[in-house]
Amino acid sequence: MKKSAVIVISMILSLSFTGICFSQDVVSPDEIVAKVKAAAAFLSKAGESGLKEFNDPKGKWAWKDTYVQVYNCEADIIAAHPNNKIIGLQLSTVTDVKGNYVSLDLCDAAEQKAGGWVEYWWPKVGSKTPERKITFTMQAPGVPYQVSAGIYSSIHSLDELNKKK
Repeated sequence: MKKSAVIVISMILSLSFTGICFSQDVVSPDEIVAKVKAAAAFLSKAGESGLKEFNDPKGKWAWKDTYVQVYNCEADIIAAHPNNKIIGLQLSTVTDVKGNYVSLDLCDAAEQKAGGWVEYWWPKVGSKTPERKITFTMQAPGVPYQVSAGIYSSIHSLDELNKKK
């Protein structure tokens, strides 16, 4: 993929999140896991018709300083997100600032029986400076969707988080 396309996609993802407003409350890793599990259970029952609920930046799947997003790794797309500009974006084109293909790690972690945590470098909403982001992802049973939510944290290790999920 051309470097300019990767840069443009990264800019779209970073800058377009500025329209999503969250409170100043910071979510904990345990809250992330609980919400992602609830989202997976919801999608398992609702199927494709439930995707629209994840697109509301003020809905039940956006809380404190984060949100749940939905992928379809097999179809290689972002299936639902509070920023509607990136819905349908090809997952395999999303890289962090270090050139890591974030989607590959997210999709691999979702294949683990209880899901898994992934680390990558991404700017916070409204910022251009990348920070360490950790995201929990898992497969929604019986449907082709994976769900995830993440937080910015420099104190939680992936080993620690993956042991207690």
